[in-house]
Amino acid sequence: MSLQAEIKDILGQFGIQENNSGASTGTEWIKTTGASIASVSPVDAQVIANVTMATEAEYHLVIDKAQTAFVEWRKIPAPKRGEIVRQLAERIRFYKEPLGKLVSYEMGKSLQEGLGEVQEMIDICDFAVGLSRQLYGLTMHSERPGHRMYEQYHPLGIVGIISAFNFPVAVWNWNTALAWVCGDVCVWKPSEKTPLTAIACQRITEEVFAANGVPEGVSGLVIGDGEIGKIMAKDTRVPLISATGSTRMGKSVGESVGQRLGRSLLELGGNNAIIITPTADLKMVVPGAVFGAVGTAGQRCTSTRRLIIHASIYDKVTEALSSAYKQLSIGNPLDQNNHVGPLIDQDAVNNYLSAIEAAKKEGGKVLVEGGVLSGPGYESGCYVKPCIIEAENHFAIVQHETFAPILYVMKYTGDIHEAIAIQNGVPQGLSSAIMTNDLKESEAFLSAAGSDCGIANVNIGTSGAEIGGAFGGEKETGGGRESGSDAWKVYMRRQTNTINYSDSLPLAQGIKFDL
Repeated sequence: MSLQAEIKDILGQFGIQENNSGASTGTEWIKTTGASIASVSPVDAQVIANVTMATEAEYHLVIDKAQTAFVEWRKIPAPKRGEIVRQLAERIRFYKEPLGKLVSYEMGKSLQEGLGEVQEMIDICDFAVGLSRQLYGLTMHSERPGHRMYEQYHPLGIVGIISAFNFPVAVWNWNTALAWVCGDVCVWKPSEKTPLTAIACQRITEEVFAANGVPEGVSGLVIGDGEIGKIMAKDTRVPLISATGSTRMGKSVGESVGQRLGRSLLELGGNNAIIITPTADLKMVVPGAVFGAVGTAGQRCTSTRRLIIHASIYDKVTEALSSAYKQLSIGNPLDQNNHVGPLIDQDAVNNYLSAIEAAKKEGGKVLVEGGVLSGPGYESGCYVKPCIIEAENHFAIVQHETFAPILYVMKYTGDIHEAIAIQNGVPQGLSSAIMTNDLKESEAFLSAAGSDCGIANVNIGTSGAEIGGAFGGEKETGGGRESGSDAWKVYMRRQTNTINYSDSLPLAQGIKFDL
């Protein structure tokens, strides 16, 4: 079967047609009337299908249904909500291969990464099922006799999810799986660059929810442009906005949500570095750095952007990296022999080229040449060569996140504290790593005076996070936390309760108020 025939078959499995509606309440697909957008694969520049975007009026229809659904959904016991999420995980398992291929074809990441992203969906659902029986509060002793105090958590309401193209399905499910077991309802605005994977996820969810009689509106979908995202951010009916994307976008969302005193969970830009010390094991450095820099064609928020290498091993490391880059195979991401697929679109290619030129103008030295590939197999014009540039951390372009496979390498000559200062010397604070066999160096890196990032790894790269840990970063990365640990608390409101079971009414702090 040809690739085109296989993709057509996959679209059919998800009920995706040549032209599709861009809004759903979880039960009904609304006849949308906005502009039509084409989902174009960066793999081969083929139009996969078209979607009619939602208008503001159609957005409000979805929100209205979500409001009504929340009143009923929050009454369902959390373990029963968890059972529905468990069934969702089973359906995702059933659709893992076709959904993973659709992610790969529509977004451009390798098939293994596409399948891995779907596996993340399964993993977070499994995590959420257990969580549905562990939404713990606290009990505490009251200073007043005959009184009991405790804390409990209640659902917030509507969770608005704004996701990016680079993880078109996993980030949505990171939010929904937790929000649903917490008793919230969700409305999703996916990236307009990857609308078809969003429709596929909505179709899978509909199957499970319909079989369980879930109220209409618990899972809403609104495909639209940035204006729909702005409307959602300002909507007082949406108490929490979870937004993933650029720092520029996140600042806009955060400002709008903050003005109405709502909550925002922001997962924004990264400018991630690996520190390589003299004791580092080169067999671990090379694969960790190369995958971190070129995986998903450098379009991960956790992609490795900078290598901070001790001067004593700088030449050895850069030579090994240059040799490894020569072995990279670039091409169709559904061919598992290829290491690097395409960038998402021509805008991304232009940003890549502009960044290389900016680095050269600031004095950067190209160690591995970049460029756009052309010819058979590269017709989309979105395939570029991963490049390595020797640079200084203070370069303006190095301080900026470019979503492309550009790796900046730089030296440090002093101790680990100098390297940590360089690593921390950027506006972003998502992921970081150190390669070392020195216990003191690793502990210094993980200390309060060490990495200022939300993620700090030792002897692994900056990419790849497990579901069990909270995911997110500091500074211009936004400060949000998703996925594991106690990230569920952001989807709920905390309530403190005091119960008086005595026959008197003593006041706190010993205050007397006699009538």
